[in-house]
Amino acid sequence: MRWSKTFIPTLKEDPADAEVVSHKLLVRAGFIRQLSRGIYDYLPLSLKVIRKIEAIVREEMDRAGAQELLLPIACPAELWQESGRWLVYGKELIRFKDRHERDFCLGPTHEEVITDLVRRIVRSYRELPLNLYQIQTKFRDEVRPRFGLMRGREFIMKDAYSFHVDVEDCRREYENMFQTYKRIFSRCGLQFRAVEADTGAIGGSRSHEFQVLAESGEDAIVSCNKCEYAANVQKAEIKARRPAGRDLNENSPKREKVSTPGKKSVAEVAEYLKLPAEKFIKTLVYRTDKNELVAALVRGDHEINEVKLQAALGCGEVALAGEAEVEAATQVSPGFLGPIGLTLRTVADLSIQGMRGAVAGANEPNAHYIEVDQERDFTPGAFADLRLAVAGDSCPRCDEGFLESYRGIEVGQVFYLGKKYSEPLGATYLDTEGRERPIEMGCYGIGISRLVAAAIEQNNDSNGIIWPFSIAPFHVLLLPINYRDQALQEAADRIYQQLQKRGVEVLLDDRDERPGVKFKDADLIGIPLRLTVGVKGLEKERVELRWRRDGKTDEIPLGDAAQTIHSIITQSLQA
Repeated sequence: MRWSKTFIPTLKEDPADAEVVSHKLLVRAGFIRQLSRGIYDYLPLSLKVIRKIEAIVREEMDRAGAQELLLPIACPAELWQESGRWLVYGKELIRFKDRHERDFCLGPTHEEVITDLVRRIVRSYRELPLNLYQIQTKFRDEVRPRFGLMRGREFIMKDAYSFHVDVEDCRREYENMFQTYKRIFSRCGLQFRAVEADTGAIGGSRSHEFQVLAESGEDAIVSCNKCEYAANVQKAEIKARRPAGRDLNENSPKREKVSTPGKKSVAEVAEYLKLPAEKFIKTLVYRTDKNELVAALVRGDHEINEVKLQAALGCGEVALAGEAEVEAATQVSPGFLGPIGLTLRTVADLSIQGMRGAVAGANEPNAHYIEVDQERDFTPGAFADLRLAVAGDSCPRCDEGFLESYRGIEVGQVFYLGKKYSEPLGATYLDTEGRERPIEMGCYGIGISRLVAAAIEQNNDSNGIIWPFSIAPFHVLLLPINYRDQALQEAADRIYQQLQKRGVEVLLDDRDERPGVKFKDADLIGIPLRLTVGVKGLEKERVELRWRRDGKTDEIPLGDAAQTIHSIITQSLQA
């Protein structure tokens, strides 16, 4: 391609609304433009990257035995009502009526549609297993779309669904997809971790996320420094520690009420009393989806994990209660609330069990208790793992390791669904004895357009994007210093034709621009190799080859340029 004939509208300045590196660079380098909040036009360069990612995904999915199809984006409400998700999915689901007043939605995911397809066709165990996938545009009406392609409302996704006769075969396919995803992200040139994850709105009993490691990532993940355990902090387990044994004759210091005028937060009270935050018992009140107010206790230096709290309470959703709501139920301001004498149902984190010498709200204004002894002073309704894991926690899987923390961008997730959709939708098969049984299911998604942003978050510098070879829009940028110079033009055109004959993806910068502008744009769009044709080099029958990633430059013979570049690209793609 010639730059003068290619639509690459680069900008000198970052867009005002961009917060993360990938959003800034995708706009500045002419890859995307915003149409509406969270909805983007994919310009030619970004589409090239997307098509390369799709090609890798298709090759690996086909290699793994999956089959591609394409499902409608408009889904009838009846299917979502059958699965029970029509009302519970929330406002992210775009609902609409057709001209006949029939309810539909734009598919944010396709469990219902694919299950309906299979239930209408599959009859016997002989027709299973199946793994069917599609690459399609999805729409989720995110409450707060942000970060460009990282969290948009409209996005491109690969979603696959597998169908099996039993748990064992479904688990086999789960592992098959797990390994397939590792190959996909490795081929995309990304550093990533597979971590245990919550199943969220998709549901099921087991899930792993694939996180591209980047400081700008939305997700916090932890992994063991000794074994392979890794998890999203929403899922990460905390190793239960037995409370230290106590002498039956040992008495704790007497509990004492102290004045804490106007000091509500743990930080404020800790500073006022000159005590560390880990000595505090934090009492938080949540409202469940069953309209019940529940008190959750966690140590002062820890944070509640609402996913774990939901599981401990056996409910589908929790939300922090408002101050007025708490006062109406307890007659106490939240800042002075504590577990002693509290009439609400109470669940406590494991770290609270056996605490002594603790600080807690006294359930009256401007007062706290010190020297609180959990075993003596209060008994929660239950103890459970309720908190977010943090760096330094003991690994829950091995005896020696400790957790380290990272930031990650979720680019893929695999789910073991079991019978979550097959049972309510009636997707069954006849077994070897003619008995009707529900199908076991798995689900496997990859955010194609999000991968574009994630790759940039992990591969950039102060000058622009640094594309991995496998997903770069072009492999080499051919840059004559002055294309109006006849000798430079003839040399550049000759190399251009030689590269094209060898199948090299080359962009020729034939613009009538100053060299400085061309060099800046070259770094900005991030093509892996730059071949510069200059006057001095041409006099010596040589051209300059520069690597975008490390800035390394070499002078190579003009006559060997096309073959040298072809060899470099071939080796890089095979690595």
